[in-house]
Parts: sequence; C-alpha cells; structure tokens
Amino acid sequence: MRNIFPGRSLLLVVVAALGYFVDIYDLVLFNVVKRESLESIMGAGHPGITDMGIDLFNLQMLGMLIGGVLWGVWGDKKGRITVLFGSILLYSAANIANAFTTDLTTYAIVRFIAGIGLAGELGAGITLITETMPREKRGYGTMVVVAFGALGAVFANEVYVQGQRIGMLLTDLTGATFMDWQIAYIVGGTMGLVLLIMRVGAFESGLFTNMQQKDVRKGDFWMLFRDRERFTLYLSCILIGVPVWYVVGVLVNLSQDVFVPQLHIDTSALDADGQKHINGVAIRYAYIGLSLGDLLSALLSQLFKSRKKVILGYLFANLLLTLLFLFGMDGATINTYNWMCLLLGTATGYWVLFVTVASEQFGTNIRSTVATTTPNFVRGSVLLITYAFTTLAAPIGDIRSALVVGLVCIGGAIWATFRVKETFTRDMDFVEG
Repeated sequence: MRNIFPGRSLLLVVVAALGYFVDIYDLVLFNVVKRESLESIMGAGHPGITDMGIDLFNLQMLGMLIGGVLWGVWGDKKGRITVLFGSILLYSAANIANAFTTDLTTYAIVRFIAGIGLAGELGAGITLITETMPREKRGYGTMVVVAFGALGAVFANEVYVQGQRIGMLLTDLTGATFMDWQIAYIVGGTMGLVLLIMRVGAFESGLFTNMQQKDVRKGDFWMLFRDRERFTLYLSCILIGVPVWYVVGVLVNLSQDVFVPQLHIDTSALDADGQKHINGVAIRYAYIGLSLGDLLSALLSQLFKSRKKVILGYLFANLLLTLLFLFGMDGATINTYNWMCLLLGTATGYWVLFVTVASEQFGTNIRSTVATTTPNFVRGSVLLITYAFTTLAAPIGDIRSALVVGLVCIGGAIWATFRVKETFTRDMDFVEG
C-alpha cells in the first residue's frame, strides 16, 4: 500500500474518497426520493409531478454550475482544503433543511443551495491528489476516490428502501415521525457533518503553497477564455464528460417516468413497493456499474500508460450500449432493464479519467478552477441535455429524441478526446502565464 500511496497521500485519498461518497449520495438523492417527496407536497397522482421533478433537478444542476466557478476560484486563491470543508458544510446543512420543507418554493431554494455546496468536493479532492502523489501513481489515487464515491448512489437508494427501520430509530430518539424521503435527507446531511470531524489532519498541497509565493494570476476564471488554444482545450475537457450525464440524467433518471413505459418494460413482478422504487433501483444499478467502470478504466489507464486510449474505448462502448438500450429492450423484464442500466453505467465509468485529465491539462494557478468547474459544467449540461430531449420528444417521440441527443453527446466527446493532451506522466509543477 505504501508503494502506491507514499507518505501522507493515503490520508488525502481516504478523506477525498469519503467526501465524494457523501457528495454522490446527496447528488443523486433527489432523483431517488423525488416522487414520494413531491407527492407529500403536491398530492399523490398530481399531473405536474414529473415536470416539477425535472425543474427541481435542473435547479440543483444550476446551483452546481454557479458553485463550480465559485469553489474553483476560491481553491486557487485560498487553498484546496478550505473548499473541502466549506462545500460539505453547505450541502450537509441544505440537505438536513430539505427534510423539513413543506412547500415547492422552499424545496427549490434548498435544492439550489445544495447544488452550490455539492460543486466543490470532487474538484478539490482530485486537485489535491494530482498535486501530491507521484505522477506515475496518481491515477490510483483518483481511481479510489471516484470508484468508492460512486457507491454513494447505491447507499442513497438503500437508505431510502430501509427508511422505515431508520425512521423507527429516529422516532425513538426524537418522538417525531418521519417519512422515508425525509429520513434519506437527514442521513445524508448527518453523514456530511460527521465527515467534517474526520477531516481533521488533512493537509494542503505543497504545489499550491509554493505557487502562493509566485507573482502569477491565481484563480482567474477568465484566463480560460482569453486565449483561443486554452479555451479549446478547456471546452474539450468538458465535452469528454458530457455522455456520462446523458446516460445518468436522461436514460437512467427518467426510467420510471419515460423509458420503462415507452419501452414497454414488464414490471408485473413488482409489488406496490417495488413500483415505487423503480427509479431508485435503476440509479443503484447504474452507479454500481459506474463504480466498476471507474475501477477498470483507471487500471487500464495504468496498464496502457494512457488516459486517452481508454476514454475512447469507453465512448465507443457507450455508443453501442445506448443503441441497444433504445432499440433492443422493447418488452424486456424489469430485471433485464436494471442489468442494462448497470452495463450503461459501466460504459460511462471513465469519469475518473475525465476528471483526472482535466486537472492535468492546466497549471497550478488555475488547476482548482478547471478541476472544479469542468465536472460541474458537465453535470450542469444536463440542463441543455434534458431541454433538448424534451423539446425533440414532442415532434419525434421519446426514443428518437434520446437517440439524437445521445449521438450528439457521444460524437462531441469523441472529437474532444482527440483534442486534449496525453498527460499520464506529466509534471504538475507549472503555472499558466
């Protein structure tokens, strides 16, 4: 273990991995509990639940877009560690508050604030690891963070499913009665606050500390747009990750409301409780796949000593599985559908490589800005992706709309992968002029 994680780098990897676990838990939690939570506010069977669910999810993503810029710039100006602490405190408090919302306006505000908080965790953790670990081994560090973190989505669904048991414990402690969706939010927020205590001892990046002594612009977000070559590189980093959120944000997150009925998936084996958890189970399978895919992609990257080759392989696998999902699943059982979600998740499990590549492309003075904004712009792209999907669905139907949007996302990512630099053994001790 010490050969892979020398010195105190193991502590950073563990801290970042636990943080990303809680981050992903809270990120996907809304899509796990949205139907029950909105039914408790709007009433069971309300015709506006589906549209309201999309709107609230998009608000959360908008918060992540804004938060990505704020936390990224802060990380380059004030340090990576401060971002780790500040972001988790914000989204933990927001999720505890979310458990007690009783109207849509408050729900929307809290999801937006939670989105801002969720934006800082991953970028700061990946930046710390890429700047701390040896260049030939840092891929192992980011692998552990992202692969373990993806399991947070699995845990989110499990907490929701086990809500009654956890609720009985909370009732014994407080005397109050909680619904399953409220319990899931309380657990997420509490985990974050506990993690803050565990983070004592995490240390700042030496490259950042040294960079502070240099007379260079730090955290200048607009540097990424003033130079054409730098902007093209930055845009390419973003485009590489977009297919991940096409799969998660459209194909998986809309399972219960769109694709299960449109593909005539046989759900007769499910009881009433199972029917309620269709979306949560699909998300769980997809994120198990993501975790497995991230482990495999990172190991393949270390084996081939290339990040770009592995990303390209994953993108072509993603394309094939998307076509199979849309045109080869008609009438399948719900179990087959869930296994397909797992395969789709595995094919999009290059997230660890995408984030690592983005952090390795740019100098120390804007590395946190890039590493934090890039994944959040990708997450925020779900606003455009879902808008394009719903707009096209009206004239050409849900399945064809998903096909068109998917081809654009995956095609753009393939083009972008050829544009970025291979950075497997690149020295991180440089700055942008």
